[in-house]
Amino acid sequence: MTVLRFWMMTLALVLGFAGPARAELGGGAPHLTAALVPESSTPAAGQPTTLAILMTPQPGWHGYWKTTGDTGFPMKIDWTLPKGAKAGDPAYPVPGTLVIAGLMNHVYEKPYALLVTLDVPAGLANGTTLPVSAKLDYLVCSATLCVPESATVSTTLHIGDGAPDATSTARFDGWRKALPRPLGSPVTFETQAGQFRLAVPLPASVALAQPHLFAVTEGALDYAAPQSFSRDGDTLVIATKAGATPPKSFDGVLSLGDGTGLSFTAAPGAVPVAGRPIGSEATAPDAKHGTLALALIALAGAVLGGLILNIMPCVFPILSLKALSLARAGGEEKQVRREALAYAAGVILVCVALGALILGLRAAGTQVGWAFQLQNPAVIFVLVLLVSAIAFNLAGLFELGTVSAGSDLAGKGGLAGAFWTGALAAFVATPCTGPFMAAALGAALVLPVAAALLVFAGLGFGLALPFLLLGYVPALRKMLPKPGGWMETFRHILAVPMFLTALGLAWVLGNQTAADGVVLAIGAAMLLAIGLWMTGLRQRGFKRAAWAPATVALLLALGGITLLPRHQAQAAEAGVAAAQPFDPAKLAALQAAGKPVFLYFTADWCLSCKVNEKAAIERAETQDAFAKAGVTTMIGDWTDGDATIGKFLEAHGRSGVPLYLWYAPGSATPKELPQILTPGLLAGLAGASRS
Repeated sequence: MTVLRFWMMTLALVLGFAGPARAELGGGAPHLTAALVPESSTPAAGQPTTLAILMTPQPGWHGYWKTTGDTGFPMKIDWTLPKGAKAGDPAYPVPGTLVIAGLMNHVYEKPYALLVTLDVPAGLANGTTLPVSAKLDYLVCSATLCVPESATVSTTLHIGDGAPDATSTARFDGWRKALPRPLGSPVTFETQAGQFRLAVPLPASVALAQPHLFAVTEGALDYAAPQSFSRDGDTLVIATKAGATPPKSFDGVLSLGDGTGLSFTAAPGAVPVAGRPIGSEATAPDAKHGTLALALIALAGAVLGGLILNIMPCVFPILSLKALSLARAGGEEKQVRREALAYAAGVILVCVALGALILGLRAAGTQVGWAFQLQNPAVIFVLVLLVSAIAFNLAGLFELGTVSAGSDLAGKGGLAGAFWTGALAAFVATPCTGPFMAAALGAALVLPVAAALLVFAGLGFGLALPFLLLGYVPALRKMLPKPGGWMETFRHILAVPMFLTALGLAWVLGNQTAADGVVLAIGAAMLLAIGLWMTGLRQRGFKRAAWAPATVALLLALGGITLLPRHQAQAAEAGVAAAQPFDPAKLAALQAAGKPVFLYFTADWCLSCKVNEKAAIERAETQDAFAKAGVTTMIGDWTDGDATIGKFLEAHGRSGVPLYLWYAPGSATPKELPQILTPGLLAGLAGASRS
């Protein structure tokens, strides 16, 4: 292969020598034009920014991927950067294939972009000029001729706020979508009798029209050899002819056939026998049918999961207040229904917006899942303020529902109040992942974007369903108690779960930032409460500038965000004896040794996780049974976010926690446990492993 490539390159240089010379003399245009496009022309000092090397081939010509195949050579980039700046390795989009005279080429026949991360030096003043340029040397070929070309691309940046340029956002979104997404789950390969075989965990519902395996590791494959694809359950088995150099590990990109792909690193290991062949026209309808069935099941699970969220302590008081408003006002049938629709619209739009943000971040290669924003201590801090203020309002400390724009609007009546109440309910519900919900949102990750967003909308619909039923079923409204003095008492009672929610959020913040963060959040909440109380007093006295105390208190309270310390949450739980933090290598070693393993993933902001831990996992009978059976407990703590855990969850079809897996002795495939655990279930699994 190396000899062949050498002679092909030499031939290209000989045939194309005159091409660049003519171009330099103005006698001809380049066959592959290049441009350097910044995502932000005003990057922030000390922060990374992204540059795109945009390549546009002429019709009939093509450029090359980083592993070019049987012919060609990859692009060489020589950067000229300001002092302190550093350019990373370019990220290549998923390539296509082109076979010429029996030689396989990994190419781009349409415009494509290489994305490069540029580290901007710290300490530069706003307005500082940063000239950036790069000399590119690359090969461009047609079906009959190859021409080595060179280009110098440049751009000028100015230190600023780092905001993306208005014209670049959509373009960079499209270029990022073309990059292969990291698979993250374990992939194995084996080389026997001149054949290279690969096992890729991939849900059977994922449609593959014209898949192709691209090898990043050179010499591992015969690039031009046919590739066969088959299914063994949720494992994709790929077989092709091995290359001249057996690899110790294998890096590759699996093209799914629709312009998208998955990147992975494979280790030597067992590969199942070939299963049901795929890639033919006969299997395409089955794949579509499987995708539709998965989407419908995920949608049903999301609706049911959203419905269950209404009984969570942070959501129930908000729903109850809107129900009480119906009981208090009575209202015309038409107006009540309009408010119900406005409430549902607020819930569904927030759920869809969060879902779209999750899908966008994952498409860009970031491992995030449901409630990902709660991995940021600043968001937890703001939620502590928001929930605390709602609790004080329910308790009667003040009569002004003003904490933020959302809670202010939620306190209004009419359609605006109903809409923002729904939006607020959806936002504060994000710490919760209840039964049916995790599997549904996990399935959304492997569905097409439209179907995935429908699943997130279904979650919002389930969350809004009780209020919709109250709005559209008069008989249910008649069952509500008549207005009276009891409503004020009930309102005060509803303050209790909101105070408990604020306490739980403060505990989460403490795990993320240590005790200093908790003290800071409690102090900020007290300061905000004093400001709101003073505002309420001034409004009842009809004094001017009544908003001044609340505004000052809110600004001072939010300023506490800048003082938050950062402290990584601990993975091991004190309540579980001899628990170990999640480690894929350690897990593989325990499996190889035939040891039983109970692996679960949790987060401090996950209410159902904490309930299961206290009610089942940390119970004495469970721990005793585990100890007798020699069970190793591994804990994946996702409180602060972890790319390794995120990839593992994605490989098991989940976008969030909890996830409970049982590895029986000698079994390579774990058993996924239900999201509601009992001591008897766990002790029974441990007992079965001893027999």
